[in-house]
Amino acid sequence: MTCIRSEMIGFGHCLPPKVLTNDDLSKMVETNDEWIRTRTGILSRHVVENETTSVIAGKAVAQAIADANLTPEDVDVLILASITPDNTTPSTATKIAGELGFRVGVPAFDISAACSGFVYALTLADNMIRLGQVKTAVVAGAECLSKIVDWTDRNTCVLFGDGAGAVVLRAAQGNGESSDRGVLSTCIHSDGRQYNFLKTSGGASSTQTIGFVEMNGKEVFKHAVVALSDAANQAMEQAHIRKEKIDWLIPHQANVRIISTVGEKLGIPEEKVIVTLDHHGNTSAASIPLALSENIHSGKIKKGDLLVLTAMGAGFTWGAAVVRL
Repeated sequence: MTCIRSEMIGFGHCLPPKVLTNDDLSKMVETNDEWIRTRTGILSRHVVENETTSVIAGKAVAQAIADANLTPEDVDVLILASITPDNTTPSTATKIAGELGFRVGVPAFDISAACSGFVYALTLADNMIRLGQVKTAVVAGAECLSKIVDWTDRNTCVLFGDGAGAVVLRAAQGNGESSDRGVLSTCIHSDGRQYNFLKTSGGASSTQTIGFVEMNGKEVFKHAVVALSDAANQAMEQAHIRKEKIDWLIPHQANVRIISTVGEKLGIPEEKVIVTLDHHGNTSAASIPLALSENIHSGKIKKGDLLVLTAMGAGFTWGAAVVRL
């Protein structure tokens, strides 16, 4: 039976030029390269200087649109996943749409689902395409997490980085089978009972400040391993895909121990797991599209490859998607 699929046809990413190494951090807070590397797998991360989220996200979106051989006027919706918007309101997506020259009237909005944000946004865009509401969608994840970390807290400041990634989705005809190209399945979840394990210390209606990231690392690790693997299994089951068919697992880039444990639980070999954490750090909603775009443009991930994307973040939120390029 024929159906509409959301094919990924364009990819873009942007990293701010400034690189902060572990050795650089050792001069700012009581830590060292070995401590960070052995516990997290992170060697360096990019951080903004004068850039804002709209600047790095706008560059990623523009690159993705050009990569798809389209123009901004071809886009029917822009969804940006971010917890670090330029302003509390209006949305950063509307700012990007205006600066890039999207058509007047095209919907553009932000969503906040922390590290799961890109999978959430992908789910929304895929549903809009399959319902026939739009033909071409841009989904982006972008963060300036360096603006919400406490640089005196070595347990959190060493983890995070800044960056942006974006993909262009285009409606295409499919056969309703697992051999189709495009988004084959998505699933998203949340559990607000875990709200306090990963959050910021402030907010507009509570403290009138943005606050800093606070995290219970042990609880996050415990829940992340289960949530990431369960969501990936659910998405593969919905897509009628066996794990042996997967070419690449692209998990949220939070901690190398989490990534390796999830790969083991899913039975996906280490050589099929994409890791960019070492030079990106944890970029929250940007981590999956950033890793996807970087590895596509490098030639590592190729057209026709079958991917599992899986993420978990504050809230707790989590989800996964199966995509054939």
